[in-house]
Amino acid sequence: MHTQLMTKCARWLGACCIVASAGLAFAQDKTFEDKLGPGDVIKVQVYQSPDLSIETRILESGDVSYPLVGTLRLAGLSIPEAEAVLVKSLKSGGFLRSPQVNITVTQARRKVVSILGAVGRPGQFPLEYNNARLSDVLALAGGILPTGSDTVIITGQRGGKPWRQEIDVASLYLDGKAASDIPIQGGEVVYVHRAPVFYVYGEAQRPGSYRIERNMTFVQALVTAGGPTQRGTEKRLKLFRQDADGKVREMSPELSDMVRPDDVIYVRESLF
Repeated sequence: MHTQLMTKCARWLGACCIVASAGLAFAQDKTFEDKLGPGDVIKVQVYQSPDLSIETRILESGDVSYPLVGTLRLAGLSIPEAEAVLVKSLKSGGFLRSPQVNITVTQARRKVVSILGAVGRPGQFPLEYNNARLSDVLALAGGILPTGSDTVIITGQRGGKPWRQEIDVASLYLDGKAASDIPIQGGEVVYVHRAPVFYVYGEAQRPGSYRIERNMTFVQALVTAGGPTQRGTEKRLKLFRQDADGKVREMSPELSDMVRPDDVIYVRESLF
C-alpha cells in the first residue's frame, strides 16, 4: 500500500511539473510576442559587463538613453528585437566583440484601448492579455450597436509612425476573412461610426430613415419602408443623390439599382 501511494504521488508531482513548465513557456512566449512601448521599465543586463547593465524607462518618444551608445529607439520592438539592436550597437561601436544582452520588463505600462462610437459601452478598456484581436476588444465594449456601421476605423501608432486602418467586421464571419481580425495594441483607438442610412418620403407606408443593408436594392428599400400607400406606386421613383462635389442630382432609379448612403427616395402618387 505504501509503495502504491508513493508511486501515485510521484506521478502527480510529475504531472504538476509538466503543467508548470508549459505555463512558464506560454508566459515567456507571450512576453516575446508583446512589443515594448513608452512607459515600460526595462532591465538591460550585459553579461561580464556590469557597467553596461542598467534599468531605465522608455520615454514617450520611444527612445532610451544607453551608456556609450547613446539614444536608441526600442518602442515597437519585441524583446528579442530590442536585444538584437543593443548587440549590434555595442559591436558596431567597437565596445564589445561578442556582447550577450538580456532584456526583461520590470514594470509594464498599463495597456488600454479606447473604443468609441456606436458600441454598447464606449470607453477605455485594459488589454488583459497579449495579442487581443479586434473581435476581442469589440466584445469588451458590448459589441456594435444595431445603429453602428459594419466598418470600424482603428488608429494609433505602429513602428513609431501614425497608423490607420478600416476593417469590415461583418466580412470576418460572412466571407471568412479571418486575417482581418488583427491584433490591437495598447494606446490604439477603435471607432465605430453610425451605419449608413437612406431616406424615404412621399407615399410610403413608413417614411423615415433606415439603415442600408448589404447589397440593398431600391425595391428592398421600398419594402423596408412598408411599401407604397394605397395612393402610391413603386413605379417612377424619384431619387435625390449627392455627388462627390456636393451637388444634389435628381434621378429616376430602376428597382434593381443599388442604394447608396444618404440617398433620398421619393415615392410618387399613382396617376390612376
